[in-house]
Amino acid sequence: MSESPKVASLYAAHLSGADVSDAAEVVTSVGIDIGTTTTQCVISRLTVKNTAPGTLVPRMEITDKEVVYRSAIHFTPITDRNLVDTEQVFRLVEEEFSRAGVSPSAIDTGAVIITGETAKKENARRISGQLAGYAGDFVVATAGGNLESVIAGRGSGASDYSRTRFKTVANIDIGGGTANIGIYRNGKAIDSCCINVGGRLMRVDATEKRILQVTEPMAKVLDDLGLCARPGGPADPMTIEIICRRMAEVVAAALKDPRPKGLDAALLMTDALRLDYEVDCVMISGGVADSAYTSSPCDTLAEIARYGDIGPMLGRQVRRVFDAAGVELIRPVETIRATVIGAGARTVDVSGSTIVADDSCLPLKNVPVVIPFADGIPERAEEIAEAVRQSVTHHYEGEAPEQIAVGIQGRTYLSYPTVQLLAKGILGGLAQAVRAGLPVIVVLEQDSGKVLGQSLRAMNPSVQVICVDQLEVGEGDYIDIGRSLAGGTVVPAVIKTLVFETRQA
Repeated sequence: MSESPKVASLYAAHLSGADVSDAAEVVTSVGIDIGTTTTQCVISRLTVKNTAPGTLVPRMEITDKEVVYRSAIHFTPITDRNLVDTEQVFRLVEEEFSRAGVSPSAIDTGAVIITGETAKKENARRISGQLAGYAGDFVVATAGGNLESVIAGRGSGASDYSRTRFKTVANIDIGGGTANIGIYRNGKAIDSCCINVGGRLMRVDATEKRILQVTEPMAKVLDDLGLCARPGGPADPMTIEIICRRMAEVVAAALKDPRPKGLDAALLMTDALRLDYEVDCVMISGGVADSAYTSSPCDTLAEIARYGDIGPMLGRQVRRVFDAAGVELIRPVETIRATVIGAGARTVDVSGSTIVADDSCLPLKNVPVVIPFADGIPERAEEIAEAVRQSVTHHYEGEAPEQIAVGIQGRTYLSYPTVQLLAKGILGGLAQAVRAGLPVIVVLEQDSGKVLGQSLRAMNPSVQVICVDQLEVGEGDYIDIGRSLAGGTVVPAVIKTLVFETRQA
């Protein structure tokens, strides 16, 4: 995946000696979100400009973002084999591009995210890959529960709220198949989990007053309650209320008990939250969220099942359970569109003079970045290793290790003993990836790339090391690192940040 041609042209102009201090380009970006219940896209225009003084290396940043088109919210098409209908998804995307008056060739960048129960479909990765190749240069992710939790909290505004209000915020994104919980402090994701609770785990026909589908997670809820409900059977509003109340209790319990049991454990799709912190307030986003924040009628079967599922009742019960527990609910800036409706935006940087870069594994494309030290670098190598391991686990749920970059934020001076501890801890935290032959990739904001890279090599001479510095990265970013230039002293880097809609409600 190469950088946006428009952004790359600014960088190339700088390398050729041209003045790009006042240059600006407008990049068209698209986000496509294929979820359990809905599929949607949003098209934005991003203004990319060099913000560095004229004599310095350029710092390309997004200085303005305008959402120019919001698609309709479509039900995600599913085949009779319970797979995502690839052809229908493509038709939906093509139709929305047509309505927006944008051709695929005009798209510079974007993100395709497959989330919730849809991410479990056996053809999910194929769909994301095909859509990524359809238009532009896309970041592609089949988001597992932990990654979706992190993304949703950024999109809903929970991340910004935690930073500006100095609070620890739990964002609970409840969709058709999953409830994804992301915990934010000082704008950073510090914990996450995913629960198999959602509004579409039971489908209902309000006209015929019967149940259409009962999913496997819903069967666990029914068993816990000692209730019997099966496809073709009657749909009773009182029974649905009891079911939704129980699911809401499971969601609330996730913020209280780090060692869940019974149904709480049975519906957990990831590790439980650590809960070694106090949550100050809660935000609810996702398709179910509007029902948690409104007083729309939800008593008759027609009102409960107006979308063909039990989402409205689930939203009402989530509100009631948290109100009863005395938990403050803050309405996010985005609800149903929280997960990801922006696009992969780029900032082009160069890192040089104090770096370590093994050219044999360059260039690297679309490497996800994790930030393991949100509250500062721990003082022991074992704690550093554990923080790195947890960050990797929060990003992926698969058993096979995948390429990942460890981001270290802050410009605070790193002493030599601290660098040695970092090197030992990072190697310990990435031990599985190192055994699999993957390179160790570290991105620092502080100007310490060379000494850290050399320390990593000294501790494990067989590992490939890419250690670049003076780059600002955040949780959920993706990074491209090109082959070294100027005798190995400089590497070009493209940082791709998922951009979220943050329109005030």
